Amino acid sequence: MSATLILVLALSVLIGLSLGVLGGGGSILTVPILVYVAGFEAKQAIAASLFVVGVTSAISVISHARNGRVMWRTGLIFGAAGMAGAFIGGLLGGFIPGQVLLIAFALMMVATSVAMIRGRRKTSGTTGAGADSAPAEGVKRELPLKRVILDGVVVGLVTGLVGAGGGFLVVPALALLGGLPMSVAVGTSLVVISMKSFAGLAGYLTTVEINWPLTLAVTAAAIVGSLIGAQLAGRIPEAALRKGFGWFVLVMGAFVLIQQAPTDIRLALAAAVAGLALAALVACRFIIPACPLNTRHRYKQARRGRRRNTPTPA
Repeated sequence: MSATLILVLALSVLIGLSLGVLGGGGSILTVPILVYVAGFEAKQAIAASLFVVGVTSAISVISHARNGRVMWRTGLIFGAAGMAGAFIGGLLGGFIPGQVLLIAFALMMVATSVAMIRGRRKTSGTTGAGADSAPAEGVKRELPLKRVILDGVVVGLVTGLVGAGGGFLVVPALALLGGLPMSVAVGTSLVVISMKSFAGLAGYLTTVEINWPLTLAVTAAAIVGSLIGAQLAGRIPEAALRKGFGWFVLVMGAFVLIQQAPTDIRLALAAAVAGLALAALVACRFIIPACPLNTRHRYKQARRGRRRNTPTPA
């Protein structure tokens, strides 16, 4: 077994981890791995990634479903509507330059990440842990049919335009627009992703030949990662999972923006993004009270809590 193959398989485990834990990121990770590490041509990598992501998502759904983290009716209807929207988006995308589509996708990823990091607005009278746990009451309720179809068509339209699998949009749509808990949104999104991936694969197979031995090996490694990720998804707190997903999308969005910038300004743009990230970390650490990195604020709050709980001498 060559070193390149070992590296490809090791990186393929990350594809499954991303799908199992975050419910997205499969295509964004798979295509670069197949192109830059495995040596696939672009169209072959896209077609193979659809197979890898579709099969991995379908297998990962089983573990999520066993733990009650899949809304089947919502996922199937959303997926069907998304396939229709993706077909229309694909037709429209043929008239738009690819660079424009990627820039639009990156900006959309940044906006999505901000929404995921901020989360849903707390309802009146709900604070603290109750705010994060409140949505869990809706786990057993499927979303309204009209809302699912509308969101599915819109998300499918956008993903058809930009040519991505849709996990970055499906999860926020289910979690933020639909109000599903993050863990349930992740499990349900895998149903949608697998449906759209197989539909896209069917179209590519009419004109593209795939290196099936290597593709199947990558798929097997990704499945292992997805099974591990599905177990982790149920153990990670919803707020942490949602914010982690948001930061991941933000990093990928910044990367895509830098890649699409003119070559002579990429370095300056990357330095500017790094500077903004450093400034945000400093502000989070020392200025913003609600930031988890602001340990001094948390220490002061803990001291105040201990004082309030200390009994007053008689």
